[in-house]
Amino acid sequence: MATIAPPTTNPNKALWEKGDFTRLAATMRESGDELVETLGITPGMKVLDLGCGDGTTALPAARRGADVLGVDIAANLVAAGTARASEEGLANLRFEEGDASNLAGIADASFDLVVSIFGAMFAPRPFDVAREMVRVTRPGGRIVMGNWIAGDPTLVAQVLRISAAYAPKPPEGFISPVTWGDEAQVRERFQSAGIADGDIACERATYTFRAPVPPAEFLAVFRNFYGPTMNAFEAAERDGKAEQLQAELAELFEAQNRAGPTATEIPATYLKVTVTRT
Repeated sequence: MATIAPPTTNPNKALWEKGDFTRLAATMRESGDELVETLGITPGMKVLDLGCGDGTTALPAARRGADVLGVDIAANLVAAGTARASEEGLANLRFEEGDASNLAGIADASFDLVVSIFGAMFAPRPFDVAREMVRVTRPGGRIVMGNWIAGDPTLVAQVLRISAAYAPKPPEGFISPVTWGDEAQVRERFQSAGIADGDIACERATYTFRAPVPPAEFLAVFRNFYGPTMNAFEAAERDGKAEQLQAELAELFEAQNRAGPTATEIPATYLKVTVTRT
């Protein structure tokens, strides 16, 4: 398999290398495994995980015998995923740096399954992302995306909404990642890549964050290690609004926690997109 051309001008690289997403990913492992269990992965299947982070879905896919390539924009997450795969002895899993909107180096029709769970939705140029995902999927294969939904009342959509209200104004031409949670826009993007409308299925599903700490400590993970929230707090500090942002997020985390005062279990709704490549 060819090596992917490394990302160069993608502004998301700095964002996702800024913090340490592995700290948040640790609270997503159980749901990642549960999601992979639904994908019908069999030994020898060729799987591409785009925006893979440190392997929340890539490792479970490899454990089930698939031949997995994880691609992420952030060098630190690629290194962390590589270390996790090595620790588990998963020779059928490798990680590379790459940009979901430009998978140069990957041949057409290379994968049986392309997965991107809260990953490729953050890449710029969403129409390019859709075209690249379709291009590298073999006929008869599938694409499965998990995307946060704008305006949804559950955790991550609200974290992103609140953070955006405090963060600097995005650059001209910026396309919000949560537009991938809009079914009409998802359909438009994949249809532009040659997929028939009937081969695109969308449903709402739930992802649960679990941590053995109180909600206030879980919020600290977002504040200290999650790029979008880190940017929001930096801007809020400059504007003298950091306490206001902290209070708003603390109220959200407390209200949505289902595990009691000493632990955290917070569900978050997302749009699950399944595309069949004919």
